[in-house]
Amino acid sequence: MLGIIRVLTHHDQNFVEEHGRLIHQQYGLDSISRCIPDQPKGIFDDTSEAIAVPKIIALGQQFQAEGCDAIFLSCAADPGLEALRKTVTIPVISAGSASASIAAMLQRPVAVMGIGAEAPRPFKALLGESVIYARPEGVLNTTDLLSPQGRQIALACADELYRQGIEVIAFSCTGFSTIGLADAINQQLGQISVDAVRAAGLFASQLGR
Repeated sequence: MLGIIRVLTHHDQNFVEEHGRLIHQQYGLDSISRCIPDQPKGIFDDTSEAIAVPKIIALGQQFQAEGCDAIFLSCAADPGLEALRKTVTIPVISAGSASASIAAMLQRPVAVMGIGAEAPRPFKALLGESVIYARPEGVLNTTDLLSPQGRQIALACADELYRQGIEVIAFSCTGFSTIGLADAINQQLGQISVDAVRAAGLFASQLGR
């Protein structure tokens, strides 16, 4: 069983379980999803990340105590990843390092797209400090993506990157997974993107083999 930590607080369990459904559809893995409390806009800057880390660690420990075989930290900034790994004995996979790792392996001109002011640390570490980064216009946190216009704004941002010669876009926000942006890019633009949730699911699917 994969324990999924959602860093955006949401009271609709159907929404909370969305990333688990994506992973099950792609890789057949069963999961349980829970969100950390009192973060209705998720993690979008250093302050919100600092507040979230102790909650992430506590939820990870809870998943281990309940018998989960692995943990998926569903946030592309990898908040508290190293601290969490030190406090549990089961494997921990995080969205950011998973997405960046696959993008790096493709060895094609790459850009990162997210919702922060710059590319998160795991992307700079794996793709280079000078990796091209873009944020959809007007998007400042994950909830902005969930608006009726969110997907179109994100798709327009991706299209502009491809027009500049980028061949692969690595998502540095799991909100892009929630709105199905990778499928839209493939179907409408005919281009390649790395979905952070699916990337993490790929690594998780290999743990039992």
